[in-house]
Amino acid sequence: MPPRRVITGRSQEPRRRYAEELRLLRAERDLSLRQLAETVGWDPSLFGKLESGATLGSPEVAQALDGFYGTPGLLLAMWEVAVADPKQFKEQYRRYMELEQEAVALWQFGGGAVHGLLQTPEYARELLAAGGAQPETLEQQVEARSGRGELLKGPDAPRFRGILSEAVLRMSLSDAAEWRDQLKHLAELSKRPKLTLQVVPFGRGLHGLMDTAVTFLRLPDGLTVAYTENDVRGELIEEPSRVDRLQHTYDAVRDMALSPAESRKFVLRMLEEVPCEPST
Repeated sequence: MPPRRVITGRSQEPRRRYAEELRLLRAERDLSLRQLAETVGWDPSLFGKLESGATLGSPEVAQALDGFYGTPGLLLAMWEVAVADPKQFKEQYRRYMELEQEAVALWQFGGGAVHGLLQTPEYARELLAAGGAQPETLEQQVEARSGRGELLKGPDAPRFRGILSEAVLRMSLSDAAEWRDQLKHLAELSKRPKLTLQVVPFGRGLHGLMDTAVTFLRLPDGLTVAYTENDVRGELIEEPSRVDRLQHTYDAVRDMALSPAESRKFVLRMLEEVPCEPST
C-alpha cells in the first residue's frame, strides 16, 4: 500500500505539529507574543517556547488557548497526543513507553529512585542531570517524563502498585523544599483508589531485586511483560518463563513491605524530618 499523502504539508510529529498549530493560530489573529500573553495570561516567553517546540506547557495552557482561539478541545487533544508520543524519548526506551500507554495495570519495584510516573518535575530534573542529560535537552526530557504522570489520572487510569526501598526515601534532593514536594506528591498519590504505594524499610533482609528496578505491565490481551533496569542497561522482557520468575521474586519483595496504610505513614514521617527552610 502506498504511503498516505500528506495534505497539509505540516509535520506529522505530534510535538512539532502542536507548535506549528499554535504559530498558525496566532498568525491568523495577527498578534505578537506579548499581545497574546496580555490577553490569555502567562509570560510571553512561555508562548515563544511553545511555538518553537521547546516546551509543551501544561494542559491548563492548552485549554486557555482553546478558549481564546475558539478551538474547543482541539489544542488540548493535540497536547495529549504530543505529551504521550514515545518518539520524544530515547530510542531504546520507546517500545517500553508504547506499552506503558497501553497497559491496564502496572506494578513496580524501585531500589534506587522514584519511578518515572511518580516523579515531580524537580525530582526528574535533578535525576536526569545526575545521569548526564545535556543542558540543551534537559528541559524537554523533564517535560516528557513529567507528562507520563498523566497516565495515572482519571477514571480510565491503569491500576498501579509501586514498592519503594527505604533507600529511595533517604536519598533526598539537594533542595529541601523540592524534596518536600516530592514526598508530598507520593503521599497524595497514595490516596488514589487505583494506586498503591508500599515501602520496604531497612532491616527486612536481603532480597532478589536489590540491584534491579523492575516494572511489570499487564496488557489488554492479558499478557504481562517486564522491564528491568540497573545502572548500565535496561531490558524489555517478553518471554513468559522469565517474566514468571521475576514475578515470583517481586512477590517475595512485596511480602517484605509495609502495608499501604503503614507505608503512607512512613512517607509522612519522612516528610516531617525534612527541614522547612534551608539551614544557614
